[in-house]
Amino acid sequence: MGDAAAFLEAARDAIGGAHVITDPDIVAGHVVDWTGRWRGTSAAVVRPGSPDDVVALVLAARRHLVALVPQGGNTGLVGGSVPSAGEVVVDLRRLSRLDPVDPIAQQVTVGAGVTLEVLQSHARRDGLALGVDLSARGTATIGGMTATNAGGLHVLRHGSMRAQVLGVEAVLGTGALIRSNLAGLVKDNTGYDLPGLLCGSEGTLGIITAVRVRLVPRPEHRVVALVGFASVAAAVAGLPALRAAPGLRAAELVLGDGLLLVAAFLDRPAPLEPVPEAALLVEVAGDARGLSDQMAQVLDRLGNAVQSSAGAEDPVGVARLWRWRDACPEAAAALGLVHKADVTVPVPAVAAFVAAVGPAVAALAPAATTLVYGHLGDGNLHVNIVGPEADDEGPVDAVLGLVLAHEGSVSAEHGIGAAKRKWLVRQRGAATVDAMRAIKAALDPSGILNPGVLLP
Repeated sequence: MGDAAAFLEAARDAIGGAHVITDPDIVAGHVVDWTGRWRGTSAAVVRPGSPDDVVALVLAARRHLVALVPQGGNTGLVGGSVPSAGEVVVDLRRLSRLDPVDPIAQQVTVGAGVTLEVLQSHARRDGLALGVDLSARGTATIGGMTATNAGGLHVLRHGSMRAQVLGVEAVLGTGALIRSNLAGLVKDNTGYDLPGLLCGSEGTLGIITAVRVRLVPRPEHRVVALVGFASVAAAVAGLPALRAAPGLRAAELVLGDGLLLVAAFLDRPAPLEPVPEAALLVEVAGDARGLSDQMAQVLDRLGNAVQSSAGAEDPVGVARLWRWRDACPEAAAALGLVHKADVTVPVPAVAAFVAAVGPAVAALAPAATTLVYGHLGDGNLHVNIVGPEADDEGPVDAVLGLVLAHEGSVSAEHGIGAAKRKWLVRQRGAATVDAMRAIKAALDPSGILNPGVLLP
C-alpha cells in the first residue's frame, strides 16, 4: 500500500532523521506484542515529539497512502499495536507533556507517551492519583490506556479509563488536530462527546497526543486480606458483604490452581492452607482510621463462608499479598506462549462460566494449562491458555463462544485488536458495526490509521 520510501523522506523532513528509525534491530522490538503471539513487519518506526509532528506524519501518510500503527508501551494483549501488514509504527513515547496538577479541580493534562507510573508519581505530590491502576504501570502509557479504555485493578471503585478522561488532544485520520475539553470542564454538553469516542477506539479514528484526566485522592493507607472460599460460587455470594465496606477498592479472584502455579513460579509455599478452591484478594483503602475495623467487619459478615485468610496492613505485607495476584500473568508466561482471553460476564454468571471454561479448552487441547483470574467485582476474567500453537485459535474461540452464551463481552479491557475482529459483529450486531464503519470513514477517510484492528 502506497509509497513507503516517499513517506519516510517526508517524515525525515518533518520530524528529523534521528526520529525516523529503520534499524532492523530497533524496529524488531516494535513488531511483537507482550505475549509473543502477535508478530508483524514494519519498514520503520517514527517518533514524533509534538502534536504538530503527528499532524505532519498523518498528512504525509495520506499523501503517500501509507498506513500507520500508533504505539505506546506496547503492553496490549490482542495485537492492537502490532503492524500486521508492514504499516509504519508511530512510537508516541516522546509526547511526554506533564502539566502541573490542578489540586483544586483534581485534574491534570499529560502527553500520550507519559507512563502510568510517571503520572502517579507526579500526582502523588499533591496527594492525588489516577483512579486506574495496572500491573504494567511502568510501561503502559496514558495514550494507550485511553485508546483501549483500560480498566485494571480499581474499576470497582473508580471505573475504567473512560470515567477518568475529561478531554483529549488528537490528530484525526484527516490530519486535523482537535482539542476537546482540555480545560477539564466536568459539565460540557456542546455536541458529540469526542473524548468518549476516541477512548476505546484503538487508534483507528485518531492518534491521541494528550489527555486531560480526573484524579482521585490518593489513599493514605491500605489493608489487604487474601480470603479462601470453598467454591467460586461462594466467593461471588460474598460480594454484597464486601461492597458494604466504604473503602473497598479491589476484589480480585484467583483460583486454587492459580495459587499453586504462582507458588511454584515464586518458589514459595502457598499463602493459604489448605489451598482453597477460590480466593479473593480484598483491599480497602483510605484514611488509616477505621480501615482495620472495616476489614474485620467484612470478614465477620462473610462468616462461615471463609475457609482461611491472611491479612496485612504494612506496606511490605500488602505488597507481598498483592504479589499472589500480580504474578498470575508472569506465572502463565513462564510455562510458554500464552493465548489470552480478556472477557466479561455478568457477575452472577461467573461461577458457571468458570466451571465451563476448563472442559471447553480441554475438549480441543487436552494438554493445555488454563489459568483463570480477574476482577470479580466487575465480572472481568482473564483466561490464560498455555500449550496450543500460536496460530491455533480454537481454544480461545471456544472461550469466547462461552462468553456470548453467558451474555458477556469478548473484550473487557484490551480492546478487539486483531485477535477478536471476527467476533465484533457476533457481539454487537451488523447494524452497530455499520455505524462504526461510518464513523471510521468520516474521521479516517483514507483508512490509514490502524487498518488491521477492530473492524472486521
